[in-house]
Amino acid sequence: MNAYKDFIIEPIGDRYNNSVRVDDKELILNTEIFNHQYINRHAKIIATPLLFQSPLNVGDEVIVHHNIFRRWHDVKGKERNSRSYWKDNKYIISQDQIYLYNNKAMPGYSFIKPLKAIDNFNKEAERPLVGVIKYSDGSFNKEELVGFTPSMEYEFIINGERLYRVMNKFITIKYEYQGNEEEYNPSWAQGG
Repeated sequence: MNAYKDFIIEPIGDRYNNSVRVDDKELILNTEIFNHQYINRHAKIIATPLLFQSPLNVGDEVIVHHNIFRRWHDVKGKERNSRSYWKDNKYIISQDQIYLYNNKAMPGYSFIKPLKAIDNFNKEAERPLVGVIKYSDGSFNKEELVGFTPSMEYEFIINGERLYRVMNKFITIKYEYQGNEEEYNPSWAQGG
């Protein structure tokens, strides 16, 4: 079974990542269905499009848009599936809703790991708008130190690391390493 021009996927795990294990107990972090930070973004491809060839294959693990697995309430208060839901925990999505596959970003995007702040006068834990390339579409080298424009980054948790997805056209500068750069990963992003 294949879709004409879309991918068919299923989530890896549950729809929501809203709990962690603490010793032998499960701690629920969030009970709201509308908070995007707790929606699972990890999926497995179970069918590829018939219309075109893609670098993605059946069985590939991918990172997808947060609205794919999301549930929501309609105007009458009835809980509904996303428009991507097909049946039996399967979803039909377009290629532009896939952001990362096989540790490679989709064309036009990179994933950037933030750096720890080095300014003693800054209250923030990380340096703003600067980071290290973790995944790229090939436009940038892995571990390259870059800067990007404000409000163009979208937060993802991938393999226990907080990363920002940034369109390549908004990566505006490549920096030289100074030797004092240290990657920043908050403890909450590392999972349980």
